[in-house]
This record gives sequence, C-alpha cells and structure tokens, in this order.
Amino acid sequence: MRMEKDILEEIRQKKKEKNAVILAHYYVNDELQAIADYVGDSFYLAKAATGTKADVVVFCGVSFMGESVKLLNPEKTVLMPDAAADCPMAHMAEIERIKAYREQYDDLAVVCYINSTAELKSYSDVCVTSSNAVKIVKALPNRNIFFIPDGNLGGYVAGQVPEKNVILNDGYCPVHKAMTAEFIQETKKRHPGALVLAHPECEKDVLVFADAVGSTADLIRYAKESDGTEFIICTEEGVSFRLREDNPEKRFYFPDGCACCRDMKRNTLEKLLHVLTTGENAVELDEELCRRAVRPLERMLELAK
Repeated sequence: MRMEKDILEEIRQKKKEKNAVILAHYYVNDELQAIADYVGDSFYLAKAATGTKADVVVFCGVSFMGESVKLLNPEKTVLMPDAAADCPMAHMAEIERIKAYREQYDDLAVVCYINSTAELKSYSDVCVTSSNAVKIVKALPNRNIFFIPDGNLGGYVAGQVPEKNVILNDGYCPVHKAMTAEFIQETKKRHPGALVLAHPECEKDVLVFADAVGSTADLIRYAKESDGTEFIICTEEGVSFRLREDNPEKRFYFPDGCACCRDMKRNTLEKLLHVLTTGENAVELDEELCRRAVRPLERMLELAK
C-alpha cells in the first residue's frame, strides 16, 4: 500500500502534466482540502475554475458541483474523483410541479438553489446560493416565488423577505435536517458561553438558537472575526478543517453522528489520483441542457453584483 506522501507527490506530478487544477469543497476530507488549489463552497469553486487557465478541473465534491463547473466552463474537462458521489437534495423538486405553478401564477419566478441538478436549473429563472438568496429574491420584480429544492433555505428566505409570496418545496439536506435543537440545548449546558453558528439548510427550530446564520463561508468568517472562543457548529463536519486552521486557539462542537455527508466522504486521495491519471468520470452534459441550465446561473451573476 502506497504511503500518503507518495500519493500526494504523484498527484502533484500528474496535475502539472495535465495542466489541471484541483477544487475541494469544505465538506470533503481534510487531506483533500490540504492539497487543493481552491477550497470553498460550490459557487465560489465554479467561479474559481472560470478564472484559471487549466485545461482540466478535478472537483472533489458531489455531482451537481461538477455540473455547475461544466456549465460555466464548457471548454474545460471536468473530472469527479467518485462518479457516484451525489447530493440527495439536488434532485428533490418535481418538474411537473414547476410547470403547474407557472400556470397558476402569471408572474412566478422559479428560484433554484445552486445545490440542484442541471436539469432542475434548466427549468428555473435564476439560481441562488445560501449567501445571496435573500438579496436576489428581494431584487426580483416578481412577487410570487417558487423556491427549489431546499424547503429550509426557502423558509429562511421567506422570513427575510415577507413582502414576497415564497412557495416552499419539500426538499431538504439529510445532514442538516438531522441536526436538532436538543443537541444545541445539551451542548449549551456543557458550554454555556459557546456561540451557535448555523447553516440556513437547518430546520427552523435550530435557527432560532443561532447567534449567526449563513453560508459555510459566512460561518467560517464569523468564527474567525468573533471574540468568542467556543462555537456550536450546525453544518457538515468537514468545515472543521478550515475552522481549526484559522482558529487554533478556539474550540468547535459538532452534532455527534449526524454531521457527516457520506457522499462528500466518497472522495479520496486515491480516487483523485486515479482520475488525474486516467481521465475517467468526466462530466458530460447535453448541449441543449447546457444552454438552458446556464441562463439562471448567469442571471444570478448579474443580480448579485
């Protein structure tokens, strides 16, 4: 069995040979974040790929993320270390329901969380991230909004934009849905001074306890800038790598057992090296699907300026 340092050296050599760049989401394993050229949330990484001169992009994440990179960078080869790494929530909206609401509401805007398949994006008017969703929904001229696929993020947006009629979908992230208010209360008893940082994909009864609600990048920034020394983190445990790197003197508490996305953890150094070597698991999208799915991403860029 090869030593990790040997695998890392082979990855660096192959990356140079192939003119490749490695992207890693905050939720993948530490060693992948450590070797990546860019680490961040899905949309930041898609934009980062656009700004590079690499011919090959290897995305350590899940399938919808690779699709987003391919939509914004159709000329690049996009590889996924594990082709089976997927996001259940990315599929949790029905096209027939979208069509039905369009018939019911003349001014409907379908707002699609970037954590969704290219197919769902292709039926949407604009994409959003967890950090810009409120801003973009406010900016839309439409009063009626169908927010897909995440009902929790949609509910959070609805609370921030009461002047809009936000119709909620019943999709959810299994990891964030499993985080409970009871966990926060029990952890608070042991660490009464700890601040609660929560992702808006969490349930509403968790968000009410939060000292800060925001995207993964927002929570990382808050922890770094805060005077607090202890934090209860309500998002996927992979973010602990960056939190520890940025704040070695601070302590972070995650829910036991439920804060791990198994699909993200399907990415490994061995699989990264394999696709760099073989070119397997390339993201392929139909040309017509690309044309329709990229439009809501481009509109997001316009509205988020």
